Amino acid sequence: MFLSPLRSLLAAAFLITCAPAIAQSQLPRAEIEGIVKDYLIKNPEVLRDALIELERRGKAEEDAQRARAVSDLAPKIFNSPRQVVVGNPAGKIELVEFFDYNCGYCKKAFDDLAQLIRKNPDLRVVLKEFPVLGPGSIEAAQVAHSVRMQGPSDKYWAFHQKLLTTRGQIGKAQALAAARDAGLDIGRLTKDIDSDEVKASLQEVMQMADALGLTGTPSYVVGGDVVVGAVGASDLQGRIDNLRRCGKTTCS
Repeated sequence: MFLSPLRSLLAAAFLITCAPAIAQSQLPRAEIEGIVKDYLIKNPEVLRDALIELERRGKAEEDAQRARAVSDLAPKIFNSPRQVVVGNPAGKIELVEFFDYNCGYCKKAFDDLAQLIRKNPDLRVVLKEFPVLGPGSIEAAQVAHSVRMQGPSDKYWAFHQKLLTTRGQIGKAQALAAARDAGLDIGRLTKDIDSDEVKASLQEVMQMADALGLTGTPSYVVGGDVVVGAVGASDLQGRIDNLRRCGKTTCS
């Protein structure tokens, strides 16, 4: 089913290339289609090469769109008042993580992030709650934003660590328990959960993620690049090292 439209595209390209000869010969349509079919059968690698090129161009365009979105939204991505910064708040190297407390890959990636913070004293990490895995995730994100509103960031980090190292589904009850363990004011939290500030905070991240083309967690912004998926500490460290070396995540 997939090859049919691709084959049509290739046929069109073939016809354009051979247009002068076809015009002169005025071959019947059925005969022309037979020529194209015979060509593709004898040269099946054309399909493979076309698929590879199609994927390359699609990814390049997607990366370009995301880079433009990062540039346009930079103030909110890196310096929104509705976010938590851990690591070195004044660090020159910036990494943003979009996460969901019910995301298994985010739980595994927590150790990667903690390791990066330990190894890179100049790393500024921005955390963005991106609850895409159901009602429990939204509840946990609401509590998290309420925790952020109380500050300071070390209490948020303790809360964050507790939830990402907790097995099973996370919802309001688990999030409030983690907040209590971190020493937060639970009475204030329960009031803040339904506040306009929490609603605006969640909406801001959702709009940002949509503009960046994010569909899952974890996702990162490193420098001007968007990185989707739990790529591991070594991959992120390589990008960080390149930012120091040449100001880009990939050095030529």
